[in-house]
Amino acid sequence: MKNVIAFFDFDGTITSKDTLFEIIRFQKGAAAFYAGMAVLSPLLVLFKLKMISNQRMKEIVLKYFFRNMPVTQFQQACNAFCQERLPAILRPKALNALAWHKAEGHVVYIVTASAENWVAPWSNTLGIPCLGSVLEVKNGLVTGLLTGRNCNGDEKVCRIREAVHLTTFHTIYAYGDSSGDKEMLALAQHKGFRAFE
Repeated sequence: MKNVIAFFDFDGTITSKDTLFEIIRFQKGAAAFYAGMAVLSPLLVLFKLKMISNQRMKEIVLKYFFRNMPVTQFQQACNAFCQERLPAILRPKALNALAWHKAEGHVVYIVTASAENWVAPWSNTLGIPCLGSVLEVKNGLVTGLLTGRNCNGDEKVCRIREAVHLTTFHTIYAYGDSSGDKEMLALAQHKGFRAFE
């Protein structure tokens, strides 16, 4: 049925862990990761208290670990992450759901606050497009900032509406695991909240 579409959140829905932290650990090593988290811990507390926005906190973390890294080097490491680390944290039930939707001929999208750099290399192997946050690159270097808004909350719906004409689909599925997915879930007749845990 070609007029059915399914949207999947990534972190916590398809994966069992937050891949921002996993990509840092993978690229920089555990010691550098924990040292960085210790340095950033006062800001992380403010974030937990909702005194720093999701986007601002993400940019602080990205700048700390990846600022001025050549984007070609960063992308190569992201590609390696998708092959070497990501498979171990994918939820089998989520993979089964993705496979079912694909087998039924449904249109499927990954919609994630994570950067497309470390999600799209994996989703593309399944023939599934990724709508995610976009890292800013200047002079071939990662700045740590985002281009546009963090793909979370209502921004997920904005990105979906930019990518597809929802009125052409009579049935919509959406899967998520957090408050950042509630707007996307509201689009769907079939809502899967923490369906794969």
